[in-house]
Amino acid sequence: MIPELGNFALMLALCLASLQAVVPMAGSFTNNQLWMSLARPLSSGLWVFMVLSFSCLAYAFLHDDFTVAYIARNSNTLLPVYYKFAAVWGAHEGSLLLWVLILATWGYAVSLLSSNLPLDILARVLSVMGIITSGFLAFLLFTSNPFERLLLNAPTEGTDLNPLLQDFGLIIHPPFLYMGYVGFSVAFSFAIAALLTGRLDAAWARWTRPWTNAAWAFLTCGIALGSWWAYYELGWGGWWFWDPVENVSFMPWLVGTALIHSLAVTEKRGVFKSWTVLLAIAAFSLSLLGAFIVRSGLITSVHAFAVDPARGIVLLTLLLLIIGSSLVLYAIRAPVVMGTATYGSWSREVFLLINNIILVVATAMILLGTLFPLIHEAIYGEANRVSIGAPYFNALFLPLMALLAMFLGLATFSRWKKTSLDYFKQQTGKLLLAAVSLGIVIPFLVTAKVNMGAMFAVILALWIIGSIAKDVVSKARNKQNLLAGLRSLSLSYCGMQVAHFGFAIVVLGICLTSHYSVEEDVRLATGESISIGKYEFRFDGVVEREGPNYTANSATIQVFQNGEEYLTMHPEKRIYHARGDVQTEADIQIGLFRDLFTALGDPRGDDAWVVRIHVKPFVIWIWMGAFIMALGGITAILDKRYRSKKLVNSPVLEAGVMQPVLEH
Repeated sequence: MIPELGNFALMLALCLASLQAVVPMAGSFTNNQLWMSLARPLSSGLWVFMVLSFSCLAYAFLHDDFTVAYIARNSNTLLPVYYKFAAVWGAHEGSLLLWVLILATWGYAVSLLSSNLPLDILARVLSVMGIITSGFLAFLLFTSNPFERLLLNAPTEGTDLNPLLQDFGLIIHPPFLYMGYVGFSVAFSFAIAALLTGRLDAAWARWTRPWTNAAWAFLTCGIALGSWWAYYELGWGGWWFWDPVENVSFMPWLVGTALIHSLAVTEKRGVFKSWTVLLAIAAFSLSLLGAFIVRSGLITSVHAFAVDPARGIVLLTLLLLIIGSSLVLYAIRAPVVMGTATYGSWSREVFLLINNIILVVATAMILLGTLFPLIHEAIYGEANRVSIGAPYFNALFLPLMALLAMFLGLATFSRWKKTSLDYFKQQTGKLLLAAVSLGIVIPFLVTAKVNMGAMFAVILALWIIGSIAKDVVSKARNKQNLLAGLRSLSLSYCGMQVAHFGFAIVVLGICLTSHYSVEEDVRLATGESISIGKYEFRFDGVVEREGPNYTANSATIQVFQNGEEYLTMHPEKRIYHARGDVQTEADIQIGLFRDLFTALGDPRGDDAWVVRIHVKPFVIWIWMGAFIMALGGITAILDKRYRSKKLVNSPVLEAGVMQPVLEH
């Protein structure tokens, strides 16, 4: 009965989404206030029924209802209860249900928190979101229904959840990632509404920015959590593999980063309007592309959902309809929303445009590397399959990020409309010299090794951090005292600088762990040891232990630091009862400046095992920096002007463009 209730709730949600797609939009074109006012209650009702449907599936999982085919394939009576709940989104059908629930949640949030929006704009935004939701609900109900019953021969025991997914990462990573993916639908809907109305001004940018920042912050956290999950769960000790599924989550993030900066320019100066709209369309389009690649069966990946390619065709059709129609509308209406303000060659506008171009080029490079093997296989056949790996991505992506870091510091000291070269020299000369000097000295003092890549990374990170500190202090000094000046800084400005600081920390973490990590895969018998730097790892054998739904071979590795006992580590090799799958569980001792990583490989006879031992300096800085970046995005959202019904300061008319005097 509960699954039928969940399925019925999905049907009602589809009806409400269809009404939300049609009625408010029709009202906006006919100026029917009643029809437009229905946008809010329709989005609320849609959200209620999606929550009900999701709750029904979760209830069925928790009560081991194996008459539901999706539950029989992805759960088991021995599965711990928290994994039973997370298994709701552990495979294609349930994760798609979570996707649509989050899409409805974003629409509901817009209806609740957009009291400052004109009714016609809100009606169009929610109507566009209703169109997207209708498409995904139809796909869910007719091709990927999670409530499908096994009417005959229902099993008494489930197949079990994939052991790779039986981890805390499954509980937190997909919801955050989907919140980011789907959150860009709000920016997309605002862009479509702007194209339909021809209204794309500073107020439009101010309405769009907090939603874009929120989606970007969630996606930042989601990608970081996925990287962390891969690091400790897959047992290989790495944090990024340039896997196709990793790439399709990273591309919307890059374009979303460009969109955030482009919105700032549009709000402040009224330029880059067409570019901003195109970026909003591209960010959500790449999110949809990611959903298609993950669910179409085109790729083989530990992250992908293996589904019937026929369903991939349906999803591709939906993808092409949404992206194609939005690009056609853009081609027709883009000239209407073009900006007319002017700016000089050394202005902040130019530097932000350069950074945007770098981000878009990096996205295009990743897109090419991800899709080329698929296109090549489609043309030349499976026998001529090619692969593109880390060497291609690193060779092109890393120089682009170095350029981005350099221009980020320069943009900090630039001014709107025009900046003199003398001012640049005055602001950056000593700072650049200090960054270069410290960047050369610090890596050598810390590691006593000369590594040009690490030195260059430290220089770039110090350049960014120094430019942030100098800019903050210079702005705060304009007040009576430094403390009062710091308090006077807007939350939008503070969020921007916090995010840039997080980016510098990520740069340090990536480069230092890449250049200074020590990785050893060795055969160790009981009592044997290996020394890495100041650490000695002694293998004390393996014992068998029972888990809730698996049997584990648990190793004991004693770690000594400078000859003294330091800690004990217990990496495991688990065999899951239901499926017979073998899974490696690494043991990691986390530190601020280094991680000790151990993983158990295969037995080699005579009580010997292959053991993977890594010493990874500064690796945690990668995830620390990412969460600091997300914190910056959240901080910017809290700026009070985003909750104001009118612009904070009096706008001035410049070159026919309404320009609010606001600090980015």
